[in-house]
Amino acid sequence: MKVAPSILTADFRNLEKEIRLIDSAADYIHLDIMDGTFVPNLSYGFPVVDAVSKVASCPLDAHLMVVNPQKWFEKFASYGVQMLSFHLEAAGWKSGRYLRQIKKLGMKAGIAVDPDVPVKKLFPYIGKADFFLIMSVFAGFGGQKFIYETIDRVHELQDEIKRRGAECLIQVDGGVGPSNIQALKQAGVDIVVAGSSVIGAEDPVAVIRELQAA
Repeated sequence: MKVAPSILTADFRNLEKEIRLIDSAADYIHLDIMDGTFVPNLSYGFPVVDAVSKVASCPLDAHLMVVNPQKWFEKFASYGVQMLSFHLEAAGWKSGRYLRQIKKLGMKAGIAVDPDVPVKKLFPYIGKADFFLIMSVFAGFGGQKFIYETIDRVHELQDEIKRRGAECLIQVDGGVGPSNIQALKQAGVDIVVAGSSVIGAEDPVAVIRELQAA
């Protein structure tokens, strides 16, 4: 299991210290980018992404919860982001085009969906996307409770990926922690995004390693 700690709930007064701590154990560092329009919240902008990119040694994984995500693809590529996902709800019929644009910039391209979007809407992009991000909470805020129907959604997507003989990863984000990591692994999840369960822990590195060892 690969683990991507989210810095959404990090102490931004001591951001460099927190990045260096989780960077020592994480597989990726997850960046939650919110614009206050697609989701009812603002997170952080390019100065923070730039700062993180200069400190982190592990790959950066950015999740765009924004309208018109295509405006920012080149900017994130310039910061060395290796995985970039946007929401199907924001891109609609342009999703295939956006996947190609991200790949041309040298990044892994992903499509994200909220819990109320049928997983079948991702099926046309199997074989085109490098990964799918299944939200296990509604995008926009950290600290939400894990929605257990996510397990069934992952099974449905994983079954279709296998049926087509395609190669792509499944990522889950929201409310992930030691209590549900085994179920996620058994469902076929490749990467978990963990925010509060890692950043809010007394020993974040120990939690990351516990999740990785599931």
